[in-house]
Amino acid sequence: MPLRSDWSDAACPIARSLDVVGDPWVLLVLREALTGTTRFEQLRSALGIADNVLARRLAAMVDAGLLSRTPYDAGNRTREEYLLTPSGADLFPVLHALAQWGERHRPAADGHRLDVVHEVCGEVTGSADTCTACGERLRPGTVSWRRPRDPATLVPLVR
Repeated sequence: MPLRSDWSDAACPIARSLDVVGDPWVLLVLREALTGTTRFEQLRSALGIADNVLARRLAAMVDAGLLSRTPYDAGNRTREEYLLTPSGADLFPVLHALAQWGERHRPAADGHRLDVVHEVCGEVTGSADTCTACGERLRPGTVSWRRPRDPATLVPLVR
C-alpha cells in the first residue's frame, strides 16, 4: 500500500510539486548538491542515509529531472555522479525559504544559525530569492552559506 496518493496529475501546483520534492531526503540531497556534493559515497556520508534509501531517492530525482547522472572514472571502474539540472537548481529559493523559516520558527538550541551570504555585496540576506542588502536576485554561484556547524567557513553554492 502506498504511503500517500499520487499527486502528479493534481490540479493544484503545490500538490504536483510535492509529488516530486515532498520527501525530506529529496530536499536534503538537493542541499548537498547545491554545495557541490555529487557522488554517492559523499552524499551517503554527508546525510547519514542508508545505501538503499539513497539509491531510490537518487533514481527518483533523476527520473523527475532534478539531477542528471554523469559517468566518471573511479580508477578501477566507472561510477556515476549526480549533477543538478536547471530544474533542480530552480529549487534554490525553496531551500532558502525553508532554512529561513526554520531559523525563525525552529532555531537551534545552541544559537548557531545558517546565514545566506550574497557574494556580490558580501552581506547576509534575509530573503529567499532577492538580496535584502542590494536588491539583486540570488542565484547559485552568487551565494554562500555560513553553516551552523562551521560558522568560520563560507560554503559557495554551485550551479
